[in-house]
Amino acid sequence: MNDIRHDDDLSALLSTPVDADALARLHHRLEQEAEQAGLVDVAYTTIDSPVGTLLLAATPEGLVRVAFAREDHDRVLETLSQKISSRILRSPKRLDVAAREIDEYFTRRRQVFDVRLDLSLSHGFRRLVQTHLPEIAYGQTRSYRDMAELVGNPKAVRAVGTACATNPLPIVVPCHRVLRTDGTPGGYVGGLEAKTLLLDLEAAA
Repeated sequence: MNDIRHDDDLSALLSTPVDADALARLHHRLEQEAEQAGLVDVAYTTIDSPVGTLLLAATPEGLVRVAFAREDHDRVLETLSQKISSRILRSPKRLDVAAREIDEYFTRRRQVFDVRLDLSLSHGFRRLVQTHLPEIAYGQTRSYRDMAELVGNPKAVRAVGTACATNPLPIVVPCHRVLRTDGTPGGYVGGLEAKTLLLDLEAAA
């Protein structure tokens, strides 16, 4: 009899309409308490942009991931849980600076990003290339061959392409400024349309 009553109570609870405001307040409280207790290793949020919804993720070291919707945000979060930590929480406040700087970039009020970065998702040659990408000035472009020469390995043109394609921080670390030798855009993690939009945005400044 008690089991039946318990099941009825549970069914009633589950069928009760959810108050969205109450859920938002509960999540905010959880977010604050988790942050204060140091229980969040990866904070994330999503923002709207001219190239679609972007997922931003950060560790205590800095911004660690910028992901386009086409990359599948759920899959990106799963990868972050495997490579960094399973202690992941939606925590927009931790991403306020990054979100603001990206908004300023798209509204042509920012040409250089100052947000702290965590490059721990990249290693070896890929990380070397990605570290040098911000040296390409706003509105300028370089070829994959130029970048290979810049990092001291002129024959590593294909490896430079791979480093750009696997850049975990697109837009902020500007792999979109690297083109093929013939001047055509080449591939881009956000798609050709996004790469063209970013290049046009900077060219119009």
